[in-house]
Amino acid sequence: MRIFPAVDILGGRCVQLVQGKRESATSFGDPLTCATRWLDLGADALHVVNLDGAFGSSAKNADLIADLVKKTGFEIELGGGIRNSEDATRWLDLGVSRIIISTLATQDPASIGRLADEFGGERIMAGVDAKGGQLAVSGWQETAGDYLEWAARFEKLGAGFLLYTNVDVEGLQQGVRFEPVKRLIDHVRIPVVVAGGVSARADVAGLRTAGAFGAVLGSALYSGKIRLREALEESL
Repeated sequence: MRIFPAVDILGGRCVQLVQGKRESATSFGDPLTCATRWLDLGADALHVVNLDGAFGSSAKNADLIADLVKKTGFEIELGGGIRNSEDATRWLDLGVSRIIISTLATQDPASIGRLADEFGGERIMAGVDAKGGQLAVSGWQETAGDYLEWAARFEKLGAGFLLYTNVDVEGLQQGVRFEPVKRLIDHVRIPVVVAGGVSARADVAGLRTAGAFGAVLGSALYSGKIRLREALEESL
């Protein structure tokens, strides 16, 4: 199973949020420094989110992220503020390994197929943000139907990966809720990367047993509640 340390960028800084709330941001410094730290400690991939893009400023941090992609040279999945096919194409042409589309995937599902046809499905990751078993949209403030039905639809349209985020536990460092994760993994055939609640070795072990392709380490990694080495060992 793959481990993806998170590098979330807000206002040019590497931050972590609680429950996706901007006002909860804790800064951890320069994003490239954070990324390099995780790579030096053994990571071979990163989960990068342009939070300014998610909050409506899609062009912000573009040069910084481009620099991060160029200088690390590692596998990077990127999300945040990818609102149209032009945004998606720009990032894919830049060299990110795959893009994460959430709002775009629900508002224009056909865009998944168009992008998959042009760049390959393995570079298109559809976001499945779930809240109480429902797909969470509009900054996690609204729901749009059963998350399993949406996941199956994204797969059918051509997405090569899914990113499952359990909104109910995201950022709280209280552990993974495995039942909805397992239901999703059993419901689709494409790889699923899991975010939200990964806080201990047992979480990583449980996701590996459940069949997850990967796990995103965010708040618990930055707070020291879980160490990258422990997660990497447990993922084998």
